[in-house]
Amino acid sequence: MFRRTFWFTAGAAAGVWATTKVNRKIKQLTPESLAAQAANKALEAGHKLKDFALDVRDGMAQREAELGEALGLEAPVDPELPGQRTVVVAIENGKTSKSSKTDKHKQGKYLSKSKYSYNRNEDH
Repeated sequence: MFRRTFWFTAGAAAGVWATTKVNRKIKQLTPESLAAQAANKALEAGHKLKDFALDVRDGMAQREAELGEALGLEAPVDPELPGQRTVVVAIENGKTSKSSKTDKHKQGKYLSKSKYSYNRNEDH
């Protein structure tokens, strides 16, 4: 009698367990669930790619600073030599034009050595 009760209970528990596992798997394979999983994976990949791009950009800036220091580009300017020319891109009425550093007060808006952020939420 106890043997039959034990096997009946074990069979019922195994049936409940198997039914639960199958129902969970079926819910995971619905189109909505698959779409949500794909979206999550795409977001995760995008974040990893963004982190990689930021690391590369930081490495490039660091290496550029090292090279500039090694080549003496950051060295103080000799007062007998003329100053280094810089090119500033001016934006006026939607048109771009190049001007020298002295003309920047005459122009409307201008950009020089701007740093762009990588925050994708700024676009939205």
